[in-house]
Amino acid sequence: MSVARVTEITSSSQKSFQDAIEKGIARASQTLKNVEGAWIQDQKIVVEDGKIAAYRVNMKVTFILAE
Repeated sequence: MSVARVTEITSSSQKSFQDAIEKGIARASQTLKNVEGAWIQDQKIVVEDGKIAAYRVNMKVTFILAE
């Protein structure tokens, strides 16, 4: 039997939501072991001078706790 934990992170990108998700997962995987998945809870954009300046995602990352 395994036990999982969920942590919430926010990631941003100037390119796209997809890039923000990939950056967030890559960074979480550097710190957390056994990352199993993520749920994208929220997506939003930052607007500056009428243009999109950044794409942001809030995600819940699930990882399995070591025994």
